[in-house]
Amino acid sequence: MNKQEAEKRIEKLKKQINYFRHAYHVLNQSLISDEALDSLKKELFDLEQQFPEFISLDSPTQRVAGKPLKEFKKIRHHFPMLSFNDAFSEKDIKDWFKRIENYLGHQIKEEFYCELKIDGLAIELVYENNILTQGSTRGDGIIGEDIIQNLKTIEAIPLRLEKSEKFSKIIVRGEVFISKKEFERMNREQERKREKLFSNPRNMVAGSVRQLDSKIAASRELGFFAYDVVLPQEKSLKFNNHEQKHIFLKEIGFIEFGAQYNQKASSLKEVFEFKNYWEKNREKLSYEIDGIVVIINDNEVFEKAGVVGKAPRAAIAYKFFPKETTTVIENIKIQIGRTGVLTPVAILKPVEIGGVKIIKATLHNFDQIKKLGLKIGDTVIVSRAGDVIPQITKVLKELRTGKEKNFQLPEFCPIDGSKIIKENIFYRCSNPKCGARNTRIIRHFVSKPAFNIEGLGPKIIDRFLDEGLISDASDIFELKEKEIAALSGFGEKSANNIVEEIKNKKKIHLHRFIYSLGIFHVGEETSRLLAEKFLSEKTASLDILTFLTFFRNIKSENLRKIRDVGPEVSQSIYSWFNDESNLEFLRKLEKIGIQLEAEKIKTKEQKLKGKVFVLTGALKSIAREKAKEKIRELGGFVLESVGKKTDYLVFGSEPGSKYEKAKRLGIKVINETEFLKMIR
Repeated sequence: MNKQEAEKRIEKLKKQINYFRHAYHVLNQSLISDEALDSLKKELFDLEQQFPEFISLDSPTQRVAGKPLKEFKKIRHHFPMLSFNDAFSEKDIKDWFKRIENYLGHQIKEEFYCELKIDGLAIELVYENNILTQGSTRGDGIIGEDIIQNLKTIEAIPLRLEKSEKFSKIIVRGEVFISKKEFERMNREQERKREKLFSNPRNMVAGSVRQLDSKIAASRELGFFAYDVVLPQEKSLKFNNHEQKHIFLKEIGFIEFGAQYNQKASSLKEVFEFKNYWEKNREKLSYEIDGIVVIINDNEVFEKAGVVGKAPRAAIAYKFFPKETTTVIENIKIQIGRTGVLTPVAILKPVEIGGVKIIKATLHNFDQIKKLGLKIGDTVIVSRAGDVIPQITKVLKELRTGKEKNFQLPEFCPIDGSKIIKENIFYRCSNPKCGARNTRIIRHFVSKPAFNIEGLGPKIIDRFLDEGLISDASDIFELKEKEIAALSGFGEKSANNIVEEIKNKKKIHLHRFIYSLGIFHVGEETSRLLAEKFLSEKTASLDILTFLTFFRNIKSENLRKIRDVGPEVSQSIYSWFNDESNLEFLRKLEKIGIQLEAEKIKTKEQKLKGKVFVLTGALKSIAREKAKEKIRELGGFVLESVGKKTDYLVFGSEPGSKYEKAKRLGIKVINETEFLKMIR
């Protein structure tokens, strides 16, 4: 992104974020999820870090919240109530720590204090002579709203400090929250009264403490978690580190709640371990958390680091992987299901949701594109339905640049070129065999002579197609365990087995790879001959792009010099390698990391050198693949069909039409016993 594009994107992000924040903090309207808003804020923050010349005083990164509600008395905070910048990855945390050291001009000790980031509403409590005299919301960080009558109804907030020593003034800051159980109870009550449900616990807390009638707040079981203490007039008290503040808060009567889980970390590695543990175990808590807070424990270092914008430089919110985030639609592809129904699939700018890299999202049907007003190039909100299947929930039309493109429904099927027809809300290929053809291509791709991916039987492939997990054979290599495990009939173990099997099959012998492509008229033996041709003439490394270039440029007459490649086969090979959809498929396999290998055949005495064999019928004492391998080891060739150049037809029980044809052409026909003597 160049400077001009960055400036435009920053301005659009600022406008959109301010719109959502105003709706949430001033109008009590939650238009998008906190996670999606965090994603937009993080994008803005990163752009401003990259282009600091565009940081302005009106940027959402330089403020904390919206204007206070008019219904409440305004209160000026003694000290600004700051917010935290967000981090979403280990790299973000490492970059944050490096920025602190760069600002201070020297290295600092890796000692951090880690707290659970409870999803609630930040408030400030003022105690004078140990008595609660003032309670307010954060507001805009400078001026908040007086809600002391509501806060007094919360049992976890002491009205008098439990300390014999008198303090002229102590300021305590923390988070009002609601338990999961109470949140569910309140929403059931809302539903019973046919009133609007609260979208999340924080929204319910905000709606509770901002009531003019304190009886409403009293009727709801709200909790409070204290995380900071400020001593504007108490010179006798001094905290050397942040941990001591929490010890003091417990001493003066604040219930621990999440504080008992707080942990001092002596390295960034321990910070990551703390975050990872709670990300996996947060469901065990009775309240919602959306991450952890990481603070430089040393208060002297913390104070020297100062403030950047409206956030302390030496503290950061390390968010859990979001279940919802924003990204950009790079393209929309068409997927053909096994019944021939067309399903649009959005190709996304890669993004992580819930710890999983997401590159596509199902759009279900074409009416959804119309309903969302979706265009290629749009910024969208993506969530993982049921924590698994990615889906687009909202288009942020305000972030459009004018370069977005409307999606055009194709007139003809991308698989076989047949006319597209509409049935109710669905579009289908008019060729009833089209979906089955796509299924057959994928089944062929994973078959034993090709990639040999065990566990991907016909029913499972059909299921993956219908669920939108795959649209072509290359998608198999991008299947995720969580996606598979979420389907009924699958568990974590079976999903893990499938994904591990797929990972282990990324290396493949060249002749098997050629066979897997399903080129018309190209069977196993022709695939071997084509592989030998490539290996004998190639000058570059053995990779898919070199392979692709070779067969795109090889002349038809050179192909026909290969044994078993006549005009018809030659034309089929030429056509396949000049079809753009096939070329795109090969490029995708290259990008995924498929590796080609040359098979080293152990050659014995060349007693069958130059001899051509065809096999038919069931062999009892030797597997067909083993028989073919023996012929090749002894210098012979195996073809799929009988022709004038065939030297031997080997037949087993119930031979097919090849047997009769060989007899008509006068080709030597031998049974299994004679064949075994020959190869011994």
